[in-house]
Amino acid sequence: MSDLASAIGIRADEQELVAELKAGSEQAFALLLAQYSRPIYSLMARSLRDPADAADVTQEVFVKVFRNISSFHGEASLRTWIYRIALHEASNQRRWWSRHKRQELTIDAQLENDEGETFCMADALAASDASPFECAAHAQLGERVVAALRTLPEAYREVVVLREIEGFGYEEIAEMLNVHLGTVKSRLMRGRAALREALRDDADAAKAAGTRKAEPARLVTR
Repeated sequence: MSDLASAIGIRADEQELVAELKAGSEQAFALLLAQYSRPIYSLMARSLRDPADAADVTQEVFVKVFRNISSFHGEASLRTWIYRIALHEASNQRRWWSRHKRQELTIDAQLENDEGETFCMADALAASDASPFECAAHAQLGERVVAALRTLPEAYREVVVLREIEGFGYEEIAEMLNVHLGTVKSRLMRGRAALREALRDDADAAKAAGTRKAEPARLVTR
């Protein structure tokens, strides 16, 4: 464990890491897991229909990385290559789920909540050191955003998650998805609009439910 910690502290050059992975180094693969397993799991949890599948799909991603590392020749960064595999696995899982279980903006761009206030989506899904009450409100907002994300078409959800939550640049996303830069920007714009609409619909439904609960019971006379 101390060797791994040392390896993480003195991070190997990517080219050297890839060479060690290709040579079958267990320590290199452990370093890769330490660096990428959490962000890939986070991506899967936000991308899949059922977040309970995130752990299994994440494991499958790294199995594919291990098996296919010999085919990595550095045309893209290692991170981009790993995320490309992850997105492919998420897409496969969504297709399986559908068959078997179902019968230009920046990261600082803001959305509007049900009270007309604005918030940054990345902040809404990030951890904080706030008070217990603030943490509870923060978690509730994060859950609403994640639920709304799952209502988006796959093409829009991918770019919204990669740009607004994972923080990838437009060029990186275009490379991962193998689409034109303009396509990324168009999908992001439409995805954000669809997400905003989904959040408003959720807020309207919550308000309507609250109003019904607040109505006094009527006395029925004969």
